Amino acid sequence: MTTVHASAPGKFVILGEHAVVYGKPAIALAMDMRFSMRAHINDDFKINGAPANSYNMSPHMRYISELHGNTPISIYIEERIPSGSGLGSSAALSNAYSAAVRMLKHLPTDKESIAREAFQAEFNAQGRGSPMDTSASAQGGGIALNVPYKDEDFLWRIEKGDRAWDISKIDVPKMTFVIGNTGVKAPTGPLVEKVRKYKDSNTFARGIVDEIGTVTLEGMDAIKKNDRVKLGSLMTYDHKLLSILGVSCPQLNKLVEAALPYSYGAKLTGSGGGGCMVALTDKPEKVAEAISLHGGTPYIVKSGAPGVQVEVKTKHKH
Repeated sequence: MTTVHASAPGKFVILGEHAVVYGKPAIALAMDMRFSMRAHINDDFKINGAPANSYNMSPHMRYISELHGNTPISIYIEERIPSGSGLGSSAALSNAYSAAVRMLKHLPTDKESIAREAFQAEFNAQGRGSPMDTSASAQGGGIALNVPYKDEDFLWRIEKGDRAWDISKIDVPKMTFVIGNTGVKAPTGPLVEKVRKYKDSNTFARGIVDEIGTVTLEGMDAIKKNDRVKLGSLMTYDHKLLSILGVSCPQLNKLVEAALPYSYGAKLTGSGGGGCMVALTDKPEKVAEAISLHGGTPYIVKSGAPGVQVEVKTKHKH
């Protein structure tokens, strides 16, 4: 029996969320929290030993299964990423599952093929979205959307309807971050819609979206120069801009404020309204303690995580 082991990292947005919807730049980093699974072809679909059904099989997995002829696969999930927290859990699941199925079906398992398939699964499940999460998880390290790039940094272009995204890789130095999870789950859709309405009716809001784009480009330069002080200050400024757009919340603001005395900078990450914040720091234990004291769940993570990985583990029957 051929068993494959597949995994993909979670991600966090370091700069550019919400503005990326309007073609502005965004930067996402893969982190060393992973979604991993073992999988083999089986007589029927099973997840962790139980028959697959609408409760334990996500729409992302169903889409990828249908794409590959519904070959029955048994999977055992080994590691998860907290869901509904803006850390790319569904993107990591989609990448890992795509990689596993493709390996079992003897199809190409290059990062671009997996990233495209995972994005289609995400889009199919949610009816909207950008390929930021799936591309960051597939590629690993760091990616940028909608930025000027050198040819050697270009990864792939993904199109959907009348929209297109140019995705390039960025070299990210080893940095330590602390993610703070508020535990508040906030669906992305209504927050995106809230920003759209504000932007469409208000020139001030349009200016804020433009400013987030400018901050993101400055942040890219700071990452390339490994300038943590500059990057941190841009993160904190970006949080203020996102707060003006109305996508922060009291719990996020509380965790950001708690982290700042021990950090270069801190901000919400993802769509906001709840979910997580992130702090760039050289004192991760201090930041984690401050987040815990203020009601959050901290995760200490490092940048530079590898992207989607898949390998065959063959067992011989005697």
